[in-house]
Amino acid sequence: MQLHVSPSMRSITISSSSNEFTTSDLMKIKLAARHISYRTLFHTILILAFLLPFVFILTALVTLEGANKCSSIDCLGRRLGPRLLGRVDDSERLARDFYTILNEASTQEIPHGLKLPDSFHHLVSDIKNDHYDAKTFALVLRAMMEKFEQDIRESKFAELTNKHFAASSIPKGIHCLSLKLTDEYSSNAHARRQLPSPELLPLLLNNSYHHFILSTDNILAASVVVSSAVQSSSNPEKIVFHIITDKKTYAGMHSWFALNSVAPAIVEVKGVHQFDWLTKENVPVLEAAESHNGVRDYYHGNHVAGANLTETTPRRFASKLQSRSPKYISLLNHLRIYIPELFPNLDKVVFLDDDIVVQRDLAPLWDLDLGGKVNAAVETCRGEDEWVMSKRLRNYFNFSHPLIAKHLDPEECAWAYGMNVFDLKAWRKTNIRETYHSWLRENLRLNLAMWKLGTLPPALIAFKGHVHVIDSSWHMLGLGYQNKTNIENVRKAAVIHYNGQSKPWLEIGFEHLRPFWTKYVNYSNDFIRNCHILEYQ
Repeated sequence: MQLHVSPSMRSITISSSSNEFTTSDLMKIKLAARHISYRTLFHTILILAFLLPFVFILTALVTLEGANKCSSIDCLGRRLGPRLLGRVDDSERLARDFYTILNEASTQEIPHGLKLPDSFHHLVSDIKNDHYDAKTFALVLRAMMEKFEQDIRESKFAELTNKHFAASSIPKGIHCLSLKLTDEYSSNAHARRQLPSPELLPLLLNNSYHHFILSTDNILAASVVVSSAVQSSSNPEKIVFHIITDKKTYAGMHSWFALNSVAPAIVEVKGVHQFDWLTKENVPVLEAAESHNGVRDYYHGNHVAGANLTETTPRRFASKLQSRSPKYISLLNHLRIYIPELFPNLDKVVFLDDDIVVQRDLAPLWDLDLGGKVNAAVETCRGEDEWVMSKRLRNYFNFSHPLIAKHLDPEECAWAYGMNVFDLKAWRKTNIRETYHSWLRENLRLNLAMWKLGTLPPALIAFKGHVHVIDSSWHMLGLGYQNKTNIENVRKAAVIHYNGQSKPWLEIGFEHLRPFWTKYVNYSNDFIRNCHILEYQ
């Protein structure tokens, strides 16, 4: 913007440069023919110099805010006038009127059978063709938003339900692996060889060795647990694994470890049918749990039918689905409560779930002084993670039931299964198993009125006063629940636990967390290759 005074001092011109080649006059002031003193001219120039920066700033603001360019004084006047005079812009008044209309529409009932456009494009078209008034437009817009919100909500619940079924199913590759290894057991004598070899049998009872117990029917998962523990150990020759599986999986599980040695570590594979102690007389409550109609309906029935989805949140719904996994009434899942009876000659063991990975030498766990306690475990109420590490007893029990309210504190911290050190000598001096059975039996009688979620709630009661808390770095949980897990914390943890639905062997597993598990899968193995295990990666 430039100021030009004519040589004759009869006119003053204000001009702006459109570009470096062209200019346009914004204002031209013609002066009277009378003589003007230099003092008057100086004052005039001084006033204009003072005003011009403000004119320039307002012009810049208008140019930036407006979509159309102003190329005339008339246009600038219309745009700058209301601002200079303190008047409200029409757009601001329109926004206030629009808010008033929408606010009124939010309290009115949406007419029955109101036709709703399918998209914003159709909405604009309907406004043009049907000549909507403001009220009708507001009601249609509100109805569209509510419909979209409901569709999104229903889609979220459908996604959670499908994820639950995916998590409960057996992947084709893992099923194939079990079948092929079972067939190998019947046709290959080497696959049936004794585990461990006869000369190593005494070591199964030797308490100077580090004994791990793993209960699972997932051959691939068991292979990862064993391989990761052995590879992470500084003294693998001191490791003894006791793997317990069900009758249908026994042949395949035995074949895998007979054909894939983890020497110098020792592996024993036993089926539940091979334990003389596991009779109906000794585990009557579990027999009842598997045959109880209410229990079977709860865990195997339709998980969505009858559910009032309007009164729950997706997070609560996901938690309820997780608690209805059929694994929670599996004998393999309850076996941990019978470890002192199943291994009467052992003094101390580490119990591992099949969805964990060992990343650090666990030998120091056998040197832990439990102070007379039975179960060394990490607490799950002191972490930053609100989904996994904020669990107290109120999260597992129905405190509206008088028995629960009488015996338990809702604010008491919970602890985790998955990686536990059990002092079996101390355990055998307690009534933990009897307490577990008593509460489980009562909950069955009350048709699951006190708690819904499987094996941990009765254990939280039975082990009350018998838990020795260990540092959380020994056992990191939640890798199967959420994808926001801190990767640096994962790398540092001694044991990482994929508890939750998104197991690493499933397609719904989290991609960035899966490599911590797959690094221990032997992809060169013929059975793994032929069954196309995790080939989608």
